Amino acid sequence: MMVTMISLQVFYEGNVQGVGFRWSVRHVAKGFDVTGWVRNLPDGRVELQATGEEDEVRAFLDDVAQGELHGLIHKQTENKLDNPVTARGFEIRYD
Repeated sequence: MMVTMISLQVFYEGNVQGVGFRWSVRHVAKGFDVTGWVRNLPDGRVELQATGEEDEVRAFLDDVAQGELHGLIHKQTENKLDNPVTARGFEIRYD
C-alpha cells in the first residue's frame, strides 16, 4: 500500500484570535500522527502548517473545522506546501 505524505498550509479567518484557538488546535493535533505548528498573524488570521500521511492530515483538519472551533471559523483557505513542515511534534509558534 502506497503512503502519500502531504504538507499543507491553512489560514483560518473569523473569531480565531484571543479565544484559545491555537491551544485547541494543538490539543486536537495530539490525537493525530501529524507534525506542524499554529500561530496568530498580525492581520487577525491564524496560520496552521501540518505534515503527515495525507489521510491523517485530512482527518486532523476535518476535526479542527468540525469540532468545537467550528463556530469561530468563517473562512478556511488551504495551500499545498512543497516541503515538509519543520517542527517537533505539534507546537504553538509566537513569531
